[in-house]
Amino acid sequence: MLKRIFVIVFFSLLFSCKEETKLHLNVTRGNAFGTFFSVQFITDRAIDFSTSYDSIAQVINTSMSTYIKDSDISKINAGDTTVTVDDHFKKVFNASKDIYTTTNGAFDPTIGILVNAWDFGPKGKIKSLDSLKIDSLLVSVGMDKLSLQDEKIIKAHPHTFIDFNALAKGYAVDVFADFIESKGFENYIVEIGGEIRAKGNHLIKQKPWRIGVEDPNFDNTQSYTKVISLQNGAMATSGSYRKYKIDESGNRYTHIINTQTGYPNRSNVLSVSVIAETCMYADAYATALMSMGLEKAKLFLKDHPELKVFFIFENENKKLETYAINGFPEE
Repeated sequence: MLKRIFVIVFFSLLFSCKEETKLHLNVTRGNAFGTFFSVQFITDRAIDFSTSYDSIAQVINTSMSTYIKDSDISKINAGDTTVTVDDHFKKVFNASKDIYTTTNGAFDPTIGILVNAWDFGPKGKIKSLDSLKIDSLLVSVGMDKLSLQDEKIIKAHPHTFIDFNALAKGYAVDVFADFIESKGFENYIVEIGGEIRAKGNHLIKQKPWRIGVEDPNFDNTQSYTKVISLQNGAMATSGSYRKYKIDESGNRYTHIINTQTGYPNRSNVLSVSVIAETCMYADAYATALMSMGLEKAKLFLKDHPELKVFFIFENENKKLETYAINGFPEE
């Protein structure tokens, strides 16, 4: 009888402990990298990582922000050959080399010097640069003109300008996500300026994490073409509908510069969303596929089934169409 009472009490305590353990959605929002960020994860206790997020952002900015005059990348771009780069810089640099090679130069972080020359800031009429000016700038463009030796960047051309903005934000998402995982949390979603990485599920709702694919609205309003589930992966989007210029004939040119010609792409592709294993690679490939254009991108993706991609583009009648490839989620 005593043993039976003990068993009953033991199970009563066990179930009561389970009932007292409540799951919470821990949410932190803030500003970093010139945009907003959001980190959400499921936890059973109160915890605040906001100071850690700020520290991570500061370290990455100090390494790779072209907007900070004394960052490592700004010093390198200014010609300082003594800069010793950190692990963050090395990871992004090596990934850039890899994607540059894989895409035959469609992705090239050294093209920023021409993006700046074309003055892609406020919208306005496009003004042609002198062809001699473009040719002179192209001489310094190409990731093949850069190497990493003894933790220092070596330039084959002194004026080569490095700009990691096309993948640094995605990389930061990965660093935030890896930090959350290092603390033992396996169900989370991280977003920085629309680039996202998620793992596990929203356990409180008993559903996968849900994210939206934004419509290409030229009036800066926000709506979504579709909402999909994202588990154990990352999604990034590159769009031409917010940053573009128009020539005298009404043709729209994107801020994505053709790395071979030095001229802005005239493209009917309005946005490309890529799902990949990491947000850094999703971010970079979204830019590369925008640069390729729809038809070349389709051919490229046949050989890269690991990339799930969703295009929004204008057809010949100026009507919006969509195209999904490699199993991009339907819902």
